[in-house]
Amino acid sequence: MSAADVLKYSPIAFPGTRRTDTAERDTRMYKLGFSSNAFRKHDITDALRAIARCGYEGAEILGDVPHAYPPQTDDARIAEIRATLDETHLQPANVNAFMLYGIQNEIQHPSWIEPDADFRQLRINHTTDCLRLAAKLGAPSIQTQPGGPLDPGMTRERALDTFETGLREALKIAEDVGVKLLIEPEPLLLIENTAQTDEFFSRFDSPMLGLNFDIGHFYCVGEDLPQAVLHHAGRIQHVHIEDIAADRTHYHLVPGDGAIDFEPILKSLEIIGYDGFVTVELYMHQDNPEQVALTALQRLTKLRDS
Repeated sequence: MSAADVLKYSPIAFPGTRRTDTAERDTRMYKLGFSSNAFRKHDITDALRAIARCGYEGAEILGDVPHAYPPQTDDARIAEIRATLDETHLQPANVNAFMLYGIQNEIQHPSWIEPDADFRQLRINHTTDCLRLAAKLGAPSIQTQPGGPLDPGMTRERALDTFETGLREALKIAEDVGVKLLIEPEPLLLIENTAQTDEFFSRFDSPMLGLNFDIGHFYCVGEDLPQAVLHHAGRIQHVHIEDIAADRTHYHLVPGDGAIDFEPILKSLEIIGYDGFVTVELYMHQDNPEQVALTALQRLTKLRDS
């Protein structure tokens, strides 16, 4: 879908979004944030100050080591993070509960669909802990993995049922603390595309369940990105943005360094009335996080304001 095609859509009121007229859409309602997970070689307070120096409006806070892993983040540390957010005038865009190096030093395990129930429960507990953390930080949401890698010995249907059971447990806490729990589809995991997302969301009727729309991930699996935004309008509660190479390899690049045409995607976000954060996620760029953060902001601001 081209930018011109996207602009043909009228600003109808999608479920979960507010109706907007043309003049209001022109104010570019979405805000730009940056994820602290690019700063894993730095303390979270230093990361937040760097993100603010670049000029971002908000920051996604990594709910994992070394930033705000719940077992290592007491009330005094939470107060320090909140004070830094106040000092820098950054809004907490989201808490990243997907990454989980804190247990066995890798992202995906434990997952929601581990064959071993005790190991699986560690992921559920991490998610509920991050929901409580987000509430204390004033973040509106957390995001989590879309089930996880499918074990060769587990059927897809059993994996979906297992994921549903665990997610329902976590959603009870989401409802209690008033923080939304967002699923982030990812290539090669249980839920990676729109059709699978639709099927899984049909199992739920909770206002606290939403979608973390990762632009690069949907590009990797060959989605029509502007159309996917329109399709998921009522679910999108937070957005990740990064570029991807033309071969669709899942490796996060600075926006503008890959093959994604961002203009029609961002226009679609305006059309659906999305006024949350579009957060740059460049966790693969640990050696120069402030530099890539600044470059990304300059390019996205130019695109947004053009």
